[in-house]
Amino acid sequence: MPKIKTHKGAAKRFKRSGSGKIRRFKAFSNHLFLTKSGKRKRRLRKGSLVDSTNLKRVNRLLAK
Repeated sequence: MPKIKTHKGAAKRFKRSGSGKIRRFKAFSNHLFLTKSGKRKRRLRKGSLVDSTNLKRVNRLLAK
């Protein structure tokens, strides 16, 4: 079987933490900021972890 290549689009969007968890960034934080409250924009700045239901799929895309 050939090796699985890293999905370059996923590699730019996800980062692996020191403990092996996968970090991601929040969606809806690129434009149309006038309609969003300051509290919502602050929450969107912070990253979060990939949910356990998607972990297997993202690990396969990162192929590590």
